[in-house]
Amino acid sequence: MTQHRSARAAVFSAGSWGTAVAKILADAGTDVIVHARRSEIADAINTQHRNPGYFPDIALPAALTATTDPAAALSGADFLVLSIPAQTLRTNLAAWVPQIGPGTVIVSLMKGVEQGSHVRASQIITELTGVSADRVAVLSGPNLAREIMDGQPAAATVACPDEDAARRFQQACHTSYFRPYTSTDVIGCELGGAVKNVIALAVGIASGMQLGDNAAAVLITRGLAETTRLAVAMGAHAETLAGLAGLGDLVATCSSPLSRNRAFGTHLGKGLSVEEATAATRQTTEGVKSAEALLALAHAHDVEMPITAVITALLTGKVTLDQATAALMQRPPRPER
Repeated sequence: MTQHRSARAAVFSAGSWGTAVAKILADAGTDVIVHARRSEIADAINTQHRNPGYFPDIALPAALTATTDPAAALSGADFLVLSIPAQTLRTNLAAWVPQIGPGTVIVSLMKGVEQGSHVRASQIITELTGVSADRVAVLSGPNLAREIMDGQPAAATVACPDEDAARRFQQACHTSYFRPYTSTDVIGCELGGAVKNVIALAVGIASGMQLGDNAAAVLITRGLAETTRLAVAMGAHAETLAGLAGLGDLVATCSSPLSRNRAFGTHLGKGLSVEEATAATRQTTEGVKSAEALLALAHAHDVEMPITAVITALLTGKVTLDQATAALMQRPPRPER
């Protein structure tokens, strides 16, 4: 009787979301090794089964291991799962390319658009590695890392042009508490994940200014509309933005105090400067980094994105907080669409 070996995944790196996805994969029966930049983190994962940098109170599966050696992590990997800031992807991935196996499927967890080039993570991956788009997948959805580490129920979309590759990763990360669905709409999933961070900044600002739940609901609803306009203009399917990677992720990120983008916006709404909010948040806030790039994409595709435009102007110091609020409320009335 032939025994099927477990899938093997290398997760780069050991941040909050990378750790959460590594736990999901291990709980699903996938062999997982985490690449950590710091030896003390790798040692703690291997000996204490905890990540002291992010979740010191949560025990990790004993089978989950870590290393600081990229080649050791990638040896025999069926999946390379990338969980690093979108703005550092190009530099980091370039160093890892020689160790990526010829059949490895690369899975992006990034939710941002690169500054300067205005390209999505999957595009950077195909450009640097030379692999076909069929070997690049995206995992996206309403996934707050802390809740997942606590074993609370969640779901996500695995998008890849190759449906078989999407199904294989779906199987590799399907647990009793984490339900993955599949899709072929990589563009829709990536843009849904990137723009929702900017909308969450806006909702956080409204919260910090105590503008009420009505204002938050308006921002979420109209934020979904402008996200969908951009995604469809770039070749995505509108129904993707009504699903987990669109509406689902938007609602979770805009509503939860666990969301770093909402928290950053709340600091701004309370009067902190961008620099002060950055210091207070202490983690990478992709919406701040990607807002200008997303607005540039909107201009390139002749798409109107008023919330993104106002948030970009606020982040770059072109308008004050009061001016930003007024700009959104004083837009001319028109049919809803």
